[in-house]
Amino acid sequence: MDLTAAIKNYQFADRAKSELIVCSQLVMALESFPEKERAGGKRMLIMIMEAVRAELQMALHSSEQSGFRKSIDFLSSAISLVESEQYGLASLRISEAVTGSTTVAQASWQVLNEHGLL
Repeated sequence: MDLTAAIKNYQFADRAKSELIVCSQLVMALESFPEKERAGGKRMLIMIMEAVRAELQMALHSSEQSGFRKSIDFLSSAISLVESEQYGLASLRISEAVTGSTTVAQASWQVLNEHGLL
Protein backbone atom coordinates (compact mmCIF):
# COMPACT_ATOMS: atom_id res chain seq x y z
CA MET A 1 0.00 0.00 0.00
CA ASP A 2 1.46 3.38 -0.93
CA LEU A 3 1.46 6.36 1.41
CA THR A 4 -1.43 8.19 -0.25
CA ALA A 5 -3.63 5.09 -0.09
CA ALA A 6 -2.64 4.51 3.53
CA ILE A 7 -3.71 8.02 4.51
CA LYS A 8 -7.01 7.73 2.66
CA ASN A 9 -7.74 4.24 3.99
CA TYR A 10 -6.87 5.23 7.56
CA GLN A 11 -9.27 8.18 7.38
CA PHE A 12 -12.08 6.04 5.97
CA ALA A 13 -11.51 3.29 8.53
CA ASP A 14 -11.27 5.59 11.53
CA ARG A 15 -14.45 7.38 10.58
CA ALA A 16 -16.24 4.09 9.93
CA LYS A 17 -15.24 2.72 13.32
CA SER A 18 -16.58 5.82 15.07
CA GLU A 19 -19.87 5.73 13.19
CA LEU A 20 -20.32 2.01 13.80
CA ILE A 21 -19.72 2.45 17.52
CA VAL A 22 -22.41 5.15 17.60
CA CYS A 23 -24.78 2.79 15.76
CA SER A 24 -24.13 0.09 18.33
CA GLN A 25 -24.85 2.49 21.18
CA LEU A 26 -28.09 3.59 19.51
CA VAL A 27 -29.19 -0.02 19.01
CA MET A 28 -28.72 -0.71 22.69
CA ALA A 29 -30.55 2.51 23.64
CA LEU A 30 -33.49 1.66 21.38
CA GLU A 31 -34.16 -1.48 23.37
CA SER A 32 -34.95 0.64 26.44
CA PHE A 33 -37.28 3.09 24.65
CA PRO A 34 -40.91 3.14 25.77
CA GLU A 35 -43.06 1.03 23.45
CA LYS A 36 -44.78 4.09 21.94
CA GLU A 37 -41.45 5.63 20.93
CA ARG A 38 -39.73 2.48 19.71
CA ALA A 39 -41.26 2.35 16.20
CA GLY A 40 -40.13 5.88 15.33
CA GLY A 41 -36.75 5.31 16.95
CA LYS A 42 -36.30 2.13 14.95
CA ARG A 43 -37.08 3.89 11.66
CA MET A 44 -34.61 6.66 12.45
CA LEU A 45 -31.91 4.19 13.54
CA ILE A 46 -32.28 2.20 10.33
CA MET A 47 -31.88 5.41 8.32
CA ILE A 48 -28.66 6.20 10.22
CA MET A 49 -27.35 2.68 9.73
CA GLU A 50 -28.11 2.87 6.01
CA ALA A 51 -26.21 6.17 5.79
CA VAL A 52 -23.20 4.55 7.50
CA ARG A 53 -23.45 1.63 5.08
CA ALA A 54 -23.41 4.07 2.15
CA GLU A 55 -20.21 5.63 3.52
CA LEU A 56 -18.67 2.18 3.87
CA GLN A 57 -19.60 1.45 0.26
CA MET A 58 -17.90 4.66 -0.81
CA ALA A 59 -14.81 3.63 1.17
CA LEU A 60 -14.84 0.20 -0.47
CA HIS A 61 -15.10 1.63 -3.97
CA SER A 62 -12.36 4.15 -3.28
CA SER A 63 -9.95 1.77 -1.59
CA GLU A 64 -10.90 -1.78 -2.64
CA GLN A 65 -10.05 -2.95 0.90
CA SER A 66 -11.85 -6.21 1.74
CA GLY A 67 -12.29 -5.15 5.38
CA PHE A 68 -14.83 -2.58 4.21
CA ARG A 69 -16.75 -5.32 2.35
CA LYS A 70 -16.90 -7.32 5.58
CA SER A 71 -18.12 -4.26 7.47
CA ILE A 72 -20.84 -3.67 4.88
CA ASP A 73 -22.01 -7.27 5.07
CA PHE A 74 -22.14 -7.30 8.88
CA LEU A 75 -23.90 -3.93 8.97
CA SER A 76 -26.48 -5.15 6.45
CA SER A 77 -27.12 -8.12 8.70
CA ALA A 78 -27.45 -5.76 11.70
CA ILE A 79 -30.01 -3.67 9.83
CA SER A 80 -32.11 -6.77 9.19
CA LEU A 81 -31.85 -7.72 12.85
CA VAL A 82 -32.98 -4.25 13.95
CA GLU A 83 -35.93 -4.52 11.57
CA SER A 84 -36.91 -7.76 13.31
CA GLU A 85 -36.25 -6.21 16.74
CA GLN A 86 -33.36 -8.53 17.62
CA TYR A 87 -31.29 -5.75 19.16
CA GLY A 88 -28.72 -7.85 21.04
CA LEU A 89 -27.77 -9.77 17.89
CA ALA A 90 -27.73 -6.53 15.89
CA SER A 91 -25.23 -5.05 18.33
CA LEU A 92 -23.06 -8.15 17.96
CA ARG A 93 -23.09 -7.83 14.15
CA ILE A 94 -22.12 -4.18 14.42
CA SER A 95 -19.15 -5.14 16.60
CA GLU A 96 -18.09 -7.54 13.83
CA ALA A 97 -18.43 -4.67 11.35
CA VAL A 98 -16.11 -2.59 13.55
CA THR A 99 -13.55 -5.40 13.32
CA GLY A 100 -13.58 -5.23 9.51
CA SER A 101 -12.85 -1.51 9.54
CA THR A 102 -10.24 -1.93 12.28
CA THR A 103 -8.36 -4.38 10.05
CA VAL A 104 -8.13 -1.71 7.34
CA ALA A 105 -7.03 0.90 9.89
CA GLN A 106 -4.31 -1.40 11.26
CA ALA A 107 -2.82 -2.12 7.83
CA SER A 108 -2.84 1.59 7.02
CA TRP A 109 -1.36 2.48 10.42
CA GLN A 110 1.60 0.20 9.75
CA VAL A 111 2.41 2.02 6.51
CA LEU A 112 1.99 5.44 8.12
CA ASN A 113 4.17 4.40 11.05
CA GLU A 114 6.92 3.13 8.71
CA HIS A 115 6.98 6.61 7.13
CA GLY A 116 7.19 8.31 10.51
CA LEU A 117 3.73 9.86 10.24
CA LEU A 118 2.35 8.32 13.44
